Amino acid sequence: MFELFAEMWSFAFMRRAFVATTVLSASVAPIGAFLVLRRLSLAGEAMAHAITPGIVIGFVAAGLSVMSLLIGGLVAGVGVAILTALLARKTILRSDASLASLYLIALAVGIFILSAAGSAVPLKSFLFGSILGIDDGSMILVGGVATVTLAAFAVLLRPLIVSTCDPIFFEAQTRRPWLVDQGFMLLLVLNLLAAFKTLGTLMAVGLMILPATAARYWASTITGQLVLGFLFALASCWIGLTLSYLFPETPSGPAIVLVAGGFFLISALFGPLGLGGRFRKPSPGKKPSVEQSYTEERIQ
Repeated sequence: MFELFAEMWSFAFMRRAFVATTVLSASVAPIGAFLVLRRLSLAGEAMAHAITPGIVIGFVAAGLSVMSLLIGGLVAGVGVAILTALLARKTILRSDASLASLYLIALAVGIFILSAAGSAVPLKSFLFGSILGIDDGSMILVGGVATVTLAAFAVLLRPLIVSTCDPIFFEAQTRRPWLVDQGFMLLLVLNLLAAFKTLGTLMAVGLMILPATAARYWASTITGQLVLGFLFALASCWIGLTLSYLFPETPSGPAIVLVAGGFFLISALFGPLGLGGRFRKPSPGKKPSVEQSYTEERIQ
């Protein structure tokens, strides 16, 4: 086993892949945990598609420049988030219906522009990424986004917990509650852009959601879910990369997400809050809600 890791570590592209996915796991873990807790798991998938036209326009205009892809995707993602909030507030449509409509339009526009431009880059690289071909610019992007995300969570963590557990109380106590929601969506877009070059638009959300949902079956506190989500994401990346190295025909991105899917299925079957917990003798107070857990954490 040690020889296998030594052999993989001797290749520069494998070292880059391990370092990039490790940093990415730390960045996406809190995003995924709060997407699950706020019941926005499908919103993450929708936003992954919503940034597509911006990335494609950036690529058509300036090639595979990290900065052009970042700016294009950021403008498209933030634009869709703002339009979704505006339609939800000013029209009869709820936010989920508005987001679904806008992301489908954005995805179609992105695919249309990419096809019309006659790009030489295969569409598959946009959809599934290329973690083994990550360059210096993408490494800097992943590190920068992780730094911004963790620093932002140091400020936003408490408001996010309160708005997640008791949104009515939070809106009553805050002048601009939408700032927290939009700040969280901005972090989501940034992390999707960081994961775009490594896992692609289709697989990026998998590393956010699957470890977070798996952790939900084991931990009843927010702190526990954050820690377990990170460990599941990290293990998924390392095992997925090792499998793709041992079996060269195995694509790295889907291998990572499939391992994360394995953690989810095992957790759903054997986790104390999953199916396995239903066959055990129930005990009062053993399955507290997230709101109760947060109250206990505040008291401590």
